[in-house]
Amino acid sequence: MTVAAILLAYAAGAGTLGARMLARAPWPVRAPLLGVITYLAAAWSVLAALGLAGLTLAVHATALGGALSTVIGACVLRLRATYATPGGATAAAAGLVLSAAVVAWTALTAARHLRATRRQTRRHARNARLVGRPDLALGAVLVEHPQPTAYCVAGRQPTVILTTGALLALDAGQLDAVLAHERAHLTWRHHRLLAMARISRRALPFLPLMRDTEAQVERLVELHADDTAARARDPRSLATALVVLAASASPAPALAAAATDAVQRINRLLRPARPLGTFRRQLLRALAAGLALLPMALALAPAVLALALGRVPHA
Repeated sequence: MTVAAILLAYAAGAGTLGARMLARAPWPVRAPLLGVITYLAAAWSVLAALGLAGLTLAVHATALGGALSTVIGACVLRLRATYATPGGATAAAAGLVLSAAVVAWTALTAARHLRATRRQTRRHARNARLVGRPDLALGAVLVEHPQPTAYCVAGRQPTVILTTGALLALDAGQLDAVLAHERAHLTWRHHRLLAMARISRRALPFLPLMRDTEAQVERLVELHADDTAARARDPRSLATALVVLAASASPAPALAAAATDAVQRINRLLRPARPLGTFRRQLLRALAAGLALLPMALALAPAVLALALGRVPHA
């Protein structure tokens, strides 16, 4: 019962206060991909904590009961005593309901989102190929439209889509930088990171962390694609291209080159911040890993403690 309460408290605390703490951190702008991983680790750790809270309530009446205790013997009896809760069967049943609900709702949310996204991207890519024409030199599908736009569509046939308006508005260097930005989205599979963020938000939309995670991941993948393109292309060309695209902006498809925080992106390209040092990067990676593993560590803490203290009797 105590472990379940701690896991529930962690889920509530991280889901509410975690968003505020991460929003105040300045480093994600300097290391966007690491920021994405940290946000996703925090969001999904909340889901994991809720599911494990239910399991820790149910474990003494289910997973560690009956025939299993016969197989594992006295070790299981000790673990059973360690995890036993005063709530008995009622608490175990409530735990099973909570755990099953979290797993089932998350799985259903993921299936719905992935199915809808797959259908939409497939239809969008197919329509673009029907109305446009492949340009092998550019490595993109060229669509006749006066508005300057460049974006990518992931899926079985990842496609970069470019309008004729973009060809007219951008010079060769700017166009090359924009295409590099879009290819970075596809190379790094940013659509999968976005899917994870959107699934977590739809699973628990009432928690600020989940809402912020979706918004921040959308922003940070754009910054990461900028960084990837800027390493191989002139950052000033990409910044100028963003000005051109933002000036003619109307709502554009996901992962469009000018879709997110254009002013911040332009300033960042023109005045890049110093990269994070190796030690700080390692520390932040450890933080992300800790967030991902913390719910499991809390759930297993009683068993680990019992084994470490030698309290598990021999058969």
